[in-house]
Amino acid sequence: MKYFHRTHLPPEAVLVGSERYLGQNLTSTEQQPRRRQFSGTIGRITVTAQPEGGHYTLVTVETDQVGESEADKLAKRFLTMVHTMAEPTHRPIGAY
Repeated sequence: MKYFHRTHLPPEAVLVGSERYLGQNLTSTEQQPRRRQFSGTIGRITVTAQPEGGHYTLVTVETDQVGESEADKLAKRFLTMVHTMAEPTHRPIGAY
């Protein structure tokens, strides 16, 4: 599955956040300037953060699993955390 999110956070902040959040449950297997990859028994998650026109960052999170798998749910939770990092008043709610 592949998910996209646009944020005002700089790409570096998103990638540091991915290491903190996803690194709790998965092992970091790849670190490139705009990309991080994590893997574990639940599957593989790849996070890409690229500057996009103006002051936006395009965040792409991709899993090697089908929708509603544990890796997929973790990826969606990470995007919710990115939203919360950008807007601290955002309440992360959801069933995933």
